[in-house]
Amino acid sequence: MFNPNLYNTRYHDTDLKEYSFLITGGAGFIGSNIVEYLLKYGAGKVRVLDNLSNGYFENIKDFMGLPNFEFVLGDIRDYDTCVKALEGIDFLSHQAALGSVPRSIGDPITSNEVNVSGFLNVITAAKESKTLKRMVYAASSSTYGDSPALPKVEGNEGNPLSPYAVTKLVNELYADVYSRVYEFHTIGLRYFNVFGPKQNPNNPYAAVIPIFCKHFIEGTQPTINGDGLTSRDFTFVENAVQANIKAMLLPSIDTHEVMNMACGDQVTLNEMIEMLKAISCNDIHANYGPERKGDVRHSKASIDKISSLLNYEPKFRFQKGLEIVFDWYRNKMIL
Repeated sequence: MFNPNLYNTRYHDTDLKEYSFLITGGAGFIGSNIVEYLLKYGAGKVRVLDNLSNGYFENIKDFMGLPNFEFVLGDIRDYDTCVKALEGIDFLSHQAALGSVPRSIGDPITSNEVNVSGFLNVITAAKESKTLKRMVYAASSSTYGDSPALPKVEGNEGNPLSPYAVTKLVNELYADVYSRVYEFHTIGLRYFNVFGPKQNPNNPYAAVIPIFCKHFIEGTQPTINGDGLTSRDFTFVENAVQANIKAMLLPSIDTHEVMNMACGDQVTLNEMIEMLKAISCNDIHANYGPERKGDVRHSKASIDKISSLLNYEPKFRFQKGLEIVFDWYRNKMIL
């Protein structure tokens, strides 16, 4: 039920049995990992709200028989559904969204409906809740847009480069306004290319790491968009879970806070290919294709703010995380 390679470090001091948690998008990649942590450490109640359009029941099916777990099939685009899902909830981690820059370019309307209108439903329902103590939401490094500065520092953003980036920026703007107008203070975690177990390599908008791992397991050539020198601050999923747990349980805040959630490292796609060669023992060379529209060339985060406010420290660097997730994909494909 629980991955033995993950969540062997406690990121909380309080007794989770005393609290109830709602994870929107909890059948998705990051959401289901947050669920796994909470259940492993005995949270009193873990409720998942997901419409399974971008999440997978397989990610949570092992939890269905647990008395402290509840799955609600529903859509954040319906306000009443959000209100009902928040009944009796102490802490909310809002992970439901439509990710992927290419998907947003192909269908900006649906991305806006889910990521903006859906977010507005969730934050409004959260504001109106009589029991909620804290809302944390998934923000995105795409908000930095065309800013060339490295590392990326909160407060030094550029212009968005895709409809997806626009939607995530709007989330932050709404959260800031709700803090100023309603004194409803939330925390946004700007994810930098999170990867790890439960990330589906067969999704048509799958991220690069699951796709590359699948190629190396199958012995086929991956295709790199561009020259392979594009770099990312790839962040293993347990680091994201750590940040969510600490943000939800932070004793008090008196303003809206947005912070980078990353490792503060930089890895190129070519470097990743070389690591996968070593991990898989397959000497596979990549194909190179055209660069994708809307992609940022380089990304590296400053993690000074999140380290200071949340006492966050990335436990898994890229190499270790890549080894864990490659083995996870290999075992899943064998089974």
